[in-house]
Amino acid sequence: MVKRPRRNHGTAFKAKVALEAIKEQQTLTELADRFQVHPNQIAQCKKQLLERAEEVFAKEKPQQSGSSVKELHAKIGQQWSGFFRQLEEICKW
Repeated sequence: MVKRPRRNHGTAFKAKVALEAIKEQQTLTELADRFQVHPNQIAQCKKQLLERAEEVFAKEKPQQSGSSVKELHAKIGQQWSGFFRQLEEICKW
């Protein structure tokens, strides 16, 4: 028996398979043959999509790590004012 190498499926592929499973136009076995994955993987993708579908339509988006725009603008302003102070001291001759 020849082992085939392990395949890692991308998120787009998993979403496509899960959506097909949700449609229920074909059985899991038929989908498994069509996409060449195990029926358990299809069931797992479908379950995960159904559990997390609500996140797509959530009003509050998760905050990205890092500083907000206002904080960055304040920091830039401080740096510019410091630059101008130094420039004034240099030019005071």
